[in-house]
Amino acid sequence: MVTSAANLTFSSVGASQESFWSVVKVFQQSLPSIVDTGAYVSFLLTNESFAVTPIQGPGIPKTQLQQLLNATLTRLEEKAILYTIHVDEFPTFYKSYREYDPPVNVSQLQIGGRLIPRSLVHNNISALVQAERSIIDSKVGAVISGVCVNVSLADPAINSVNPVWRTALFDAVIGTPYSYTNDTQNVAYADLMTNQFLPLLEDLTPNGGAYLNEADFQQPNFQEVLYGGNYPSLKAIKAKYDPFDTFYAITAVGSENWFEDQSQGGRLCPTL
Repeated sequence: MVTSAANLTFSSVGASQESFWSVVKVFQQSLPSIVDTGAYVSFLLTNESFAVTPIQGPGIPKTQLQQLLNATLTRLEEKAILYTIHVDEFPTFYKSYREYDPPVNVSQLQIGGRLIPRSLVHNNISALVQAERSIIDSKVGAVISGVCVNVSLADPAINSVNPVWRTALFDAVIGTPYSYTNDTQNVAYADLMTNQFLPLLEDLTPNGGAYLNEADFQQPNFQEVLYGGNYPSLKAIKAKYDPFDTFYAITAVGSENWFEDQSQGGRLCPTL
């Protein structure tokens, strides 16, 4: 299948913060029109730059993909912010993926996430951008990545996926630096994720959820946040096929039956 791909990068260096964030806002406002074509988008936001890395558009011609970015490019030019953009067309998705999706090292970050519903971008984009800005401006080197898709384009299936995905526009993943030599910092940043950063997004997305693979390992009420209404049936399946809890993982189904006893070196003990 013919596939087009694009990446776009611009910096906050030399631009006012208001100008920089106004472009971020316009880009996120354009996400529904992009993903509704069947494209997916990945972006990375730091305190110095914003990068679309990339947009992949299976079955979308190059000219159409570029048009989907016109609103963002117009705002960049209005604010006189320099940017770099590349848009290409490939005969197959595989070739597009090989060229535009480089490997990403995530082992140097502690992460937590929240699924951002389409309704929030439509109805309260300013509050979303302000929350993102508060996280980025925290002076701890936090970053935010987004994986943006429209899963509602596919026929709904009965499965264990968190139903919140059906109305999500993107998965917002917050990352803080991970140190291999400073456990005190790691613990502090993990608590910052749980108690300060994620609540900024949670307050905007009541009854929302998060994607298990990119969620906070300390996520309160993880049963509802990560599994939604599927949790009771999943726990029943777990009890049927693994009655002795042989399989365990933090925030996995049934993990509330166990705790790590730090007085015993982190030994796994049953919850009484």
